[in-house]
Amino acid sequence: MSTSPDRPMRRLLTFLRPYRRPFVWTSVASIVNKVFDLMPPLLVGWVIDAVRGEAPGWMRWVARTDDAWSLAIFLSVLTVVIFAIESFFEWLLDLGFKRLAQRVQHDLRVHAYDHLQHREMSFFESQRTGDTLAILSDDVNQLERFLNTGFNEILQLVVLFIFSSIVLFATSWQLALVGMIPIPLIFWGSRYYQKLVGPRYGKMRDEAGLLGSRIENNLGGIGVIKSFTAEDFEQARVSENSEAYRNANFFAIKISALYVPLIRMLVALGFGGTLLLGSYWVLQGKGIITVGELVLFSMMIQRLLWPITRLGATFDSFERAKASARRIFGVLDSVPTILDAARPVALDRANGNLRFADVRFDYGNEVPVLQGLDFEVAAGETIGIAGTTGSGKSTLIKLLLRFYDVNGGTIFLDGHDVRELRLEDLRRNIALVSQDVYLFHGTIGENIAYGMPGANEESIVAAAQAAQLHDYVMRLPEGYETMVGERGIKLSGGQRQRLSIARAILKDAPILILDEATSSVDTETERAIQENLERFARGRTALVIAHRLSTIRQANRILVIDQGRVAEQGTHDALLARGGIYADLWRVQTGES
Repeated sequence: MSTSPDRPMRRLLTFLRPYRRPFVWTSVASIVNKVFDLMPPLLVGWVIDAVRGEAPGWMRWVARTDDAWSLAIFLSVLTVVIFAIESFFEWLLDLGFKRLAQRVQHDLRVHAYDHLQHREMSFFESQRTGDTLAILSDDVNQLERFLNTGFNEILQLVVLFIFSSIVLFATSWQLALVGMIPIPLIFWGSRYYQKLVGPRYGKMRDEAGLLGSRIENNLGGIGVIKSFTAEDFEQARVSENSEAYRNANFFAIKISALYVPLIRMLVALGFGGTLLLGSYWVLQGKGIITVGELVLFSMMIQRLLWPITRLGATFDSFERAKASARRIFGVLDSVPTILDAARPVALDRANGNLRFADVRFDYGNEVPVLQGLDFEVAAGETIGIAGTTGSGKSTLIKLLLRFYDVNGGTIFLDGHDVRELRLEDLRRNIALVSQDVYLFHGTIGENIAYGMPGANEESIVAAAQAAQLHDYVMRLPEGYETMVGERGIKLSGGQRQRLSIARAILKDAPILILDEATSSVDTETERAIQENLERFARGRTALVIAHRLSTIRQANRILVIDQGRVAEQGTHDALLARGGIYADLWRVQTGES
């Protein structure tokens, strides 16, 4: 998909900069919440010492009394206040992190999608659609879940460790050392767990992408699957991908399941040692520690050690988020190869003069497609382009639109190298009708007006009439409000083709490209479309690529492409009289001997 960025979680923090203020305030709320959440052990210890007449001096000074019952009342009221404050800050942090997660999720998805939209066509032709969808959905959602809960857990673990350590060492540094013996081992084990499971989550995200690609591909081709009765075959392939994903996930689960019981045993040793030594000191009555302090210590060490057992789950969440962040920022770090020039030439509405000068191109496999293609098209001229399959007819259109850049030579529009023009200006001046028609899920009217948000109903109808689509649409109960279905599945191939032609007519660009545009329509409709297109093409430059030569016989000039070069050119009659490649193709199609 892309390069693997270093320190992806640091990159995520960089992405949070626009939200620095809410992030900081929410983090402060989380810290305050955790501090007040750790107050109950202190309160219980103070109550026990108060009722035993051993209340600390600060408490007697604040409460202005030495009476045990009054001190108990004071501590009870303080407990209610502390819990109220803790609950308030918990609401603040929960709301803050969830809002932050939603904002970052939105920004990441939109940024990644926008970046993908500006990648060159070769990128999409070499990538699995399902893998890309997994990044925009699953991986972004994984980061959202981490920001919702995972980051707060890490922050509160840090606060827990610092605050508890201060309280424990202030109470009894000797007992604190005993109780905290397991902590270095727990951190070492958690770090080892992180290193062990981290690569597995990267593998798991890759397998998720493969599985998503398989399912997306199969659903898109469900008609082919059914027609070839390949349901069992595809079921087996999906099962294989799903099993690979399951196995990658299960390995991490097995490590996690083993990690928690081992950590709990270390915690139990520290907790048990603390109780044993503290009880011995209290029973000896040497004044090293009071009963209340022992209770406080026991509760606080339990508050410290048991949550640390969640380090595995916290690291688990962190590693999942890191794997997803690596894939997302890998997309954002990838560099498009088709870019605007540093100082692009502005072009409003082109005249339509085209020139292909010694154009050479291959698709990166060192198999040449175009080998010194040379021709010129005057503004307003209609050029037919013919040739055998694989001769490079459609490739020259992709190069003109800069879906790819030439390997050699130059393509000029109105005397400007197309690489010097803004991509937006270049493509706005070209209307393309492709053989492979893609319709978006929506109404017929919306699809005709795609890319033309300001188009009114009259212009949409006029374009449909020119494309011989209007009469069909008016027979539908909902007319132009009829839904075309996913990818236009509710329309026939010919209807989709005519809708695509209507879309190009509505664009009203000075250059019109028809790439096998009438391949899916019947002969009668083709003739009607040609008559309307001849009228529409007047004053425009038109490139008409056709395997069906009857489509281009009325062109001003016909170019015959063979092995990446112009082998013949001339009018239909002149090429027939020449008796070359075009004449042979014509005889094959018409059945002439």
